[in-house]
Amino acid sequence: MDANRSHRLRAHGLKLAHLMTLFVAMSIICLPGLWIVLNSFRPTVEIMAKPPIWIPNDLNFDNYRAMFAGAGEGGVPVVTYFMNSLIISVTSTAIAILVGMAGGYAFARYRFRGKSAIFVGLMVTRAVPGVALSLPLFIVYARIGIIDTHFGMILTYVAMNVPFTIWLIDGFFRQVPKELAEAAEIDGCTRWQAFWRVEFPVARAGIASAGIFAFLTSWNEYALASQLTRSVTSKTMPVGLLDFTSEFTLNWGGMCALAVLMIIPALVLTFLVQKHLIAGLTFGGVKG
Repeated sequence: MDANRSHRLRAHGLKLAHLMTLFVAMSIICLPGLWIVLNSFRPTVEIMAKPPIWIPNDLNFDNYRAMFAGAGEGGVPVVTYFMNSLIISVTSTAIAILVGMAGGYAFARYRFRGKSAIFVGLMVTRAVPGVALSLPLFIVYARIGIIDTHFGMILTYVAMNVPFTIWLIDGFFRQVPKELAEAAEIDGCTRWQAFWRVEFPVARAGIASAGIFAFLTSWNEYALASQLTRSVTSKTMPVGLLDFTSEFTLNWGGMCALAVLMIIPALVLTFLVQKHLIAGLTFGGVKG
């Protein structure tokens, strides 16, 4: 009895220590985000105070009103930036997922010459940092006339996301038994029908997780967008943060307010599809 009681106490102690460690880790991770949210409601005097004021004395919506030209400080075209980011991110994600599904399925199901070399080549292109491509892309886009356009940014993000989506979706389809599609074909389905009605629903959660990662990559990317966009008609929200900088000052409150607006869609999307995300990560966690 004493041994069992000691074992239970030890198990409860380990569980409590585990939960406390997770709580501390999540607090550290979430602290910067909480600080940004608080600063978006605080005056500049409090934000720049030394030593820092941890508990706000005055919370207001002045930074948000100023951002929408409501407080005489000159508005930032937030709606335009938001629509640019939405159009570019959604379109590039949709194209990357379609190409990634085709490529990932081909790598998972078919054998062809040079398969391994092509796959490794795709992964090597993903390893190149985006900032290293900013100057070559700027020169090429300027010569063909697609710089500072939605099309140019969509093309860039598709090229960035396709290798990753192919790699991720390839792992998901490898977990789907081939026998499922073969059984569907025996029952009268065509190869296309077997894919959409049998294989795709099984791997749907994994494809959804690949889509989320591709969308967040496009939504939050700054280095390439800052080099390839110039006008309000094509700037994305991360680049719009520069509107709060001037030669001698930084409007930290305005930047934090815009950062909060950037975070909200990503959080909403993550909460809406979190079941698919978790299932997809678990499903594709081990490659066959």
